Amino acid sequence: MKSITHSVGSIFQPLFHLIGWIMAELYSFIPNYAVSIALLTLIIMGILTPFTVKSTRSMKAMQKLQPEIKKLQQKYKGPENRQLMNDELMKLYKEEGVNPLGGCLPLLLQAPFLFILYSVIKGLTLTVPIKGVITATPRYIPTSSRMYHDLVHSVGQLNVWGMDLSLKPFSSHGSVLKALPFFVFVVIAVGLQYFQMATMNSRNKRQGQVVPSQQQTMQRILPIVFAYFYLVIPAAVVIYMIISTCIRILTQYVINRSDEEKDDGRAKEVWNGPREIPAAGESEPEKLPVREKNPKPSTFKRPNQANTNKQSKSQPRPAPTPKSQPRSKAKRKRKA
Repeated sequence: MKSITHSVGSIFQPLFHLIGWIMAELYSFIPNYAVSIALLTLIIMGILTPFTVKSTRSMKAMQKLQPEIKKLQQKYKGPENRQLMNDELMKLYKEEGVNPLGGCLPLLLQAPFLFILYSVIKGLTLTVPIKGVITATPRYIPTSSRMYHDLVHSVGQLNVWGMDLSLKPFSSHGSVLKALPFFVFVVIAVGLQYFQMATMNSRNKRQGQVVPSQQQTMQRILPIVFAYFYLVIPAAVVIYMIISTCIRILTQYVINRSDEEKDDGRAKEVWNGPREIPAAGESEPEKLPVREKNPKPSTFKRPNQANTNKQSKSQPRPAPTPKSQPRSKAKRKRKA
């Protein structure tokens, strides 16, 4: 067992030194161990965020395929049809471009970084007895760095806010009050992970999507597993998990928000039709009447002359207005 651990450690040695050097450089700007771990977490999550986005989209695609998956499960019931059902499922995944293991990608990628950070913290706080005196011998960081000298001066303690981040919740703290912040960190880390999974499941239920039973089981079991894990690792690693979970929650929110805006835009486009947006300073183009390809013959008929004559005869003509004409001279003389 020791030989296996030694061989694995030798493989990760360059990464241990790289993470230690980054932490020492960050500590030289802001001499605070918690801030250095937080900035290191931001760098690591910046590398892992593209994979997190891909994993989130894969999980959403899997949830949309749940009705089709259930149909295949109902169609190919029984152990004798299991191989055929698996073939049909793989064919469905291939057609839709979905990876069924894509949702587990963030957890798989987090595991190596957790191991690396745990090993680096353990190396930074390494102490050895020299002539009966406990002396700190930090590893993985330059001996000329400020972090190295501070760790030697504090005898390997990562003192922040009155607590040693190299300790665990059940380490010897001297009093219950000093151990309380370590348990608070564990509760916060577990609560954030539960909130992340519960938010995703509740959003899918609101949209009418079927939440897989495996995902519901993971929502209940994973926080318990991680709670045990957080109780046996240093508080510095728990801080890393708290910050990384917050970043994943924010990433998940941004992805869901962008997808909802895209869906709303497509719905409006289908309802109103595509609309050309004029450039700056230009007026909107006038809408021209649509010319039909095969216009229908006009239904207007020229009225028949005979019909018009009949219609004119049937209607009485208006009486002519009398015109006052001047009398002639002869008529006036006869009258006189």
